[in-house]
Amino acid sequence: MSTLENDGPLLSVHLDTTRTDPRTAAEVTTRWTRLRAELSRAGAPDDLLDTVEEAIREPSAMGGPHGRAIIASAAEILVDRTLPVPPITECAQWARAPKLLPFIQLTPFAVSQLLVEVDRAGADLTLCAPENPSLTRGSTDLGDDGSVDGGHDELHKAGLGGGSKHGWRSNNFEARVEDSWERNAEAVAATVTKLVSEHRPDMVLLTGDVRAQSLLKDALGQEVLSRLHIVPGGTRGVSLERASFREELDRITREFIEGRQRELGERFHESQARDAESVAGAFEVVEALDRGQVDELVLVTGREPDNVEDLIRRAIRTDAGISALGDDYADIPEGVGALLRWKDAATPSNSAASMSGDPGREVEMNPLREELFEDGTDYEKKLNALQV
Repeated sequence: MSTLENDGPLLSVHLDTTRTDPRTAAEVTTRWTRLRAELSRAGAPDDLLDTVEEAIREPSAMGGPHGRAIIASAAEILVDRTLPVPPITECAQWARAPKLLPFIQLTPFAVSQLLVEVDRAGADLTLCAPENPSLTRGSTDLGDDGSVDGGHDELHKAGLGGGSKHGWRSNNFEARVEDSWERNAEAVAATVTKLVSEHRPDMVLLTGDVRAQSLLKDALGQEVLSRLHIVPGGTRGVSLERASFREELDRITREFIEGRQRELGERFHESQARDAESVAGAFEVVEALDRGQVDELVLVTGREPDNVEDLIRRAIRTDAGISALGDDYADIPEGVGALLRWKDAATPSNSAASMSGDPGREVEMNPLREELFEDGTDYEKKLNALQV
């Protein structure tokens, strides 16, 4: 995996690559041609632009609206990411540092999911990760973990003729069937637990046979259950082929995203109200980042401060999380805040005298130092950690 070196420059492309019909496919080509001309005027090498264009022209396996983000050095592509939704603003840059904000603005939509389609014999499993957001059959390679068959084949209850003298035989057979279902559910639970531990999906989506779902839930531990969402209308092997199922899945995912945004916004506002471990405003956040206090940088999409790229790079360097909130949270001063790891007497204050709007702040606020990636930070690893 490539790393960012300190000598740059680096190419950044954030593009809507939706190709739902011939018209939108032609629009992708037109927009890339415009961005390529901008990059060429800025000094990006033609052979690098040819390589990037080849990558962009290759259709994604993802259907529906989506985007593409590419970051490259003069020698090679460092990051090539399919995005779960198109970038809010398309852009291209050839500069010393990469352009990161378009990634961060999409963090609310970077939801990783494990789909479990279950029946009484086992389950099919599909992983949707931020670096591969296409939730389609075969979109990810889980190897042997992509399908689980419990191996217990007493699956169907059946009446045994012959009158009451055969009652004990019927009861015994039905008990074996129930036992088979339970053992198969335990086998599925073991694989789901393993995948959740390995991939840490935000959501585990469960669908399929109702009785099998119930047995599986009984066999799952709390780590999986805390992520579990039931998606009605699915059947093992065919769920993703049904438009009604995909619509229901989209609805549940949207509700999850909205809930996560509310939770983050409420947590930040509650912390501010209690004068607890948080700060708001560009000056205060810069100071907190310089002191290594920031646990999570919080940006308001469309209201970010002018030095937002510097803030993002410093947050990455100090292993802080980064999240974006929608314009429902426009009351956060200067569109930026931070949840802190700790707070002490020297922590920047959010009192009225120190908040945004003070003319003296413009003189005091120095840009963050430029040596943020001089140690060759593994950029792809950092983006994966941020789930963008």
